[in-house]
Amino acid sequence: MSIALLVLAFLFPPRVFPTTAALPSTVAHLSPRQAVLFVPKVVAAVPPKVLPSYQVTATVYSAETRQTDGDPRVTADNSRISRHHSSKHRWMALSRDMLKNWGGKFEFGDSVRVQGISAELDGTYIIHDTMNRRMHRTIDLLVGRNEQIYGKWDKVRISKVEETPELEWQAS
Repeated sequence: MSIALLVLAFLFPPRVFPTTAALPSTVAHLSPRQAVLFVPKVVAAVPPKVLPSYQVTATVYSAETRQTDGDPRVTADNSRISRHHSSKHRWMALSRDMLKNWGGKFEFGDSVRVQGISAELDGTYIIHDTMNRRMHRTIDLLVGRNEQIYGKWDKVRISKVEETPELEWQAS
């Protein structure tokens, strides 16, 4: 053993560290890195907010001049109805007394759940049009010109669909 090592061992004797103490920096960087464990957040299921529902009369219409105004392909909110529109697109007109512009609770573009007509026509619709001012508490479902759907239904329930924020997924 060299004299230099002997002097160093005498000046700086080895120390014994307790097991609970942190390792010195010279040893810490040689030890394995800590593993990070990602635990997914558990989000409690929040029941949807109960929104008021309204009882209305429902009818169906198609984009024809005799059933609408002079320009049947343009709705009250200036949306354009395509020539190949069918009941699968789910657009509706609402009587003026139920629209916000005339003191109601709904606006153009709102999604509305319709229940009580039939399995084919029940579902979620978007408000794009309004009806003649003589109509009250009435909805009109837009169907295609060639679809053979006719009728008038009383005691149909409608309720506004609560908007849900879009989830943003990011790669980690």
